[in-house]
Amino acid sequence: MSIRPLDGVRVLELGNYIAAPTAGRILGDFGAEVIKVERPQAGDELRNWRLYGGDTSMLYRTVNRNKKSITLDLRSEAGRAVVLDLVRRCDVLLENFRPGMLEKWGLGPEVLNEANPDLVITRISGYGQTGPHASRPGFAAVAEAVGGLRELMGEPDRPPVRTGVSIGDSIAGVYAAFGTVMALFQRERKPGETPIPLRERIIDVALNETILSVMESLVPDYLAYGINRGRVGGLVEGIAPSNAYPCSDGVSIIIGGNGDAIFQRYMQVIGRPDLAADPELHDNAGRWRQHDRLDRAISEWTIQHTRAEALKILEAAGIPCGPIYTAADIVADEQYKARNMIQPFSVDVGAAEPKTVGFPGIVPVIGEQSLPIRNIGPDLGEHTREVLSGLLGMSDSEIDALEAK
Repeated sequence: MSIRPLDGVRVLELGNYIAAPTAGRILGDFGAEVIKVERPQAGDELRNWRLYGGDTSMLYRTVNRNKKSITLDLRSEAGRAVVLDLVRRCDVLLENFRPGMLEKWGLGPEVLNEANPDLVITRISGYGQTGPHASRPGFAAVAEAVGGLRELMGEPDRPPVRTGVSIGDSIAGVYAAFGTVMALFQRERKPGETPIPLRERIIDVALNETILSVMESLVPDYLAYGINRGRVGGLVEGIAPSNAYPCSDGVSIIIGGNGDAIFQRYMQVIGRPDLAADPELHDNAGRWRQHDRLDRAISEWTIQHTRAEALKILEAAGIPCGPIYTAADIVADEQYKARNMIQPFSVDVGAAEPKTVGFPGIVPVIGEQSLPIRNIGPDLGEHTREVLSGLLGMSDSEIDALEAK
């Protein structure tokens, strides 16, 4: 498939870890040429996170797919000069260092703008580039807490917990990619006119703010009604019945029966017409007040059935429901297969021979199936000579001299 909406866009990624690389991955997924700059020898620290074999983790391979890797020392004058040369040939610079770090290296927005007055500069940080907390270091774990998410995670009688993935970084990456495309779109709508001012080409993404943006009415509810939401386990405040329910084969399923019409069918299915007829339960507010009662009734029904049996009955009645998948379940699922959402690649996993490993497909789908991943995350510095010679015209001896510096 040749659907590549961002074909012709070139991105210079200076990011580490997950947030900026996620943005670069999304841009690369849809056709942008993404050149990832890594530290010589060490590279992006993500290469060693959850590394169970080989020399590069599957996490790195996943987050940095559809990119090229080059190595440069950004603290050196020679490395800085190469970055500026690359910037002149790029549409976007993407970074997620602590605010002030690029400036310290002599690569602040004003310097980058001199090299390329059309450059989109996308910056991701813990708290943004301005404000009293801008200089603080910020990882996703902290941002998820400051943004309001952590307080809602877990059981009410236990300390807050975290999701099993770095959701804060990933959400920030999605916003950064969207902001970048917006800036590119704005630039394309004004061809030949006066360049868009620098301040309008700086996309400033704060981890804590991206979390806040997905917290729905958390703040308005507090300001309007004085409500401070807290942890409610597997529930969502004010929505019922919607939870995980145990089955007879030792696993649980998710059932969302919180729509008014759905609730009526739902209660008939589980043999509780009395609950369907209860006026107190005819709207969501009343059901939330009695969510414990409803969850007990639903669990009494699900525990009499296996997962497959319960899902078959519920699906036949049009009740939103689904299994709680493990990785093994996802790999075997026919829906994911039909939409090309698990794509195989031969990968070094530290064994005698490479292994075929499936990687998550590209989202959103264009053209009925996930677009093909062009390559998984590259080896460290795999494309250094290709980029420096092909894009900058450097000779082998010049590249050798740069490496020596």
